[in-house]
Amino acid sequence: MNNAASILLLAFLAITFIQSGYDKLFYWKDNLDWLKEHFAKTQLKNLVHLALLNILVLELISGVLCVVGGIELFVSNGRTFGLYGAVFSSITLLMLLFGQRLAKDYDGARTIVIYFIPAVMTVLLLS
Repeated sequence: MNNAASILLLAFLAITFIQSGYDKLFYWKDNLDWLKEHFAKTQLKNLVHLALLNILVLELISGVLCVVGGIELFVSNGRTFGLYGAVFSSITLLMLLFGQRLAKDYDGARTIVIYFIPAVMTVLLLS
């Protein structure tokens, strides 16, 4: 288990993004309605549908890459997919952070930072 920390971090990111993507996919209307209200006073107010779709796709890509990366790391010590998963996760979180800051939801932005730290740690461990 030379890569235990990396595998655990990839599992954390995979669970985070697959669950979030699942939630967006199966509760699309609820998410869209909440986000339209959340971004009503921002420059994104007319782009909420497109932004939600973009985030959904990035979350699912991030989650799948982290799953594949964890398996690759466990089976062959390969780091490629895990690194891509961690980078995609970090980019996705930066996009979410940007949205929260734009909406002036500073508590929401602070929460995203909690997820960003392990994502960047994973990038560092797998680089």
